[in-house]
Amino acid sequence: MKKNKIAYWATTGIISLMMLFSGFSYLTNPDMSAAFVHLGFPAYFRIELGLLKVVGAVTLILPIVPKSLKNFAYAGFAITFISAFIAHLSSGDAVSMAIMPLVFLGILVASFITWHRNNVPTSSLSL
Repeated sequence: MKKNKIAYWATTGIISLMMLFSGFSYLTNPDMSAAFVHLGFPAYFRIELGLLKVVGAVTLILPIVPKSLKNFAYAGFAITFISAFIAHLSSGDAVSMAIMPLVFLGILVASFITWHRNNVPTSSLSL
């Protein structure tokens, strides 16, 4: 059980820190505006996505958040990573740039699995 908790906090910490950093960058870094234009997204989407990344990261990291909201955050981040992969490929970016969202998707999946393993009642584990 301790391994699951360590794995959960490590993977969730990585995802949350990355999302907080990218959300903050979307809102403050002028280079991000150019990147969104390059990907073909409207300007308002950068602000919307930046705010939602911050909210989602906080949702994942706070233990008091209801499970249903955490599930929405996990789903939203999964959609974000898959969409980023497709957007980078479609805009002609290097494969190395397009692969990074899939790497973070893998970390997100590990966080999700370990979160569920940590929240399964012990009575349901025994047969």
